[in-house]
Amino acid sequence: MSVAVVTLNKGRGAHLARLLEGLARGQAPDRCIVVEMGGDDRPLPALPFPVERVPFASAGLPLAAARNAGRRAAGEAGTLIFLDVDCIPSADLVTGLAAAVAERDGLVCCAVRYLPAGAVRDGWREADLDRVGHLHPVRHFPETGIIPSPQPGLFWSLAFAVRAATYDRLGGFDESFSGYGAEDTDLAFRAEALGVPTLFLGGPRAFHQHHPGYDPPLQHFRDIAKNAARFHARHGIWPMDGWLDGFARLGLIAPDWRDGIRPLRDPTPEEVAAARLPDDRPF
Repeated sequence: MSVAVVTLNKGRGAHLARLLEGLARGQAPDRCIVVEMGGDDRPLPALPFPVERVPFASAGLPLAAARNAGRRAAGEAGTLIFLDVDCIPSADLVTGLAAAVAERDGLVCCAVRYLPAGAVRDGWREADLDRVGHLHPVRHFPETGIIPSPQPGLFWSLAFAVRAATYDRLGGFDESFSGYGAEDTDLAFRAEALGVPTLFLGGPRAFHQHHPGYDPPLQHFRDIAKNAARFHARHGIWPMDGWLDGFARLGLIAPDWRDGIRPLRDPTPEEVAAARLPDDRPF
C-alpha cells in the first residue's frame, strides 16, 4: 500500500527543510505533498522521493481545508501520514505508522518530543534530539505496540496516520472549522462516533522544532472563539477550555462564556507579547 506524507507550510521554510531531511534519513514515503499556504516556491534539495507542492495561498490558517487539499493531491495513496511542518520524523516513523495503519483501522498517533530552542543544528543526530526533547505530560504512549487513547480529545494532528479510505469515509477535516483550533478534535470525535478509534503507537516519534509559543494563543483569538462555539454546537462540550478561561481572565470574552461565547474585544499587541512563552518552555 503506497504511503503519502502530507504537510502544510506557511513561512516555515527552515522547518520544512528539516522535515524533508528527516524523511530522507529513514524509509522514504512513496511521495510527499507540501501544501504551500504562503506561496513559498524556493527550490527544495534533491530528495530520494517525489515532492509535490500544492499552491493553497491564504491570508489565514485554514488548516482543515489545507489538509483536505493535501489528501486530494495524494491521489491513490492507500496510507496518509499527516506531519506538521515543524516536526522532524524519526527514521522509523514512516514504516512504523504505515505498519500500524495496516494492522489497525484508526487515527494512529505517535509520540512527539518537543525540542528547546537551538536544539537542531546541521548534522543533527536523532539520539541527541531524543535526549533533549520533552514528551507531552498528558499523552502517554507505550514503549511498543498500539493502545487506544483514553479519549478522543487526546488526538493530535501533529503526527498521525490513517487509511485513505477511512479518511474519505469520515469526510476528512470539516472545513467549517476555519482557521486555527478544534478541527482536529472534531475529526477524532466524529471518528469515534463511527467506530474509528484514536490509537497511540509506541516506538516511532516526531521531534517538534522550537518556535515561539503563546499561552493562551492570543494570536488565534478570533479563530479559537469561533471554532470552539462550532464544536460545542455539534458535540455538546467545550474544547480548548483552558484557553477560553484565559481569554475570559483578560476580558476578551464574558466570564460566563460557557453559556455562549461573546467576544468583547481583541487582544492588544502588548497582551499578545506578554503571552509569549519563554524559549525554555517546550509547551
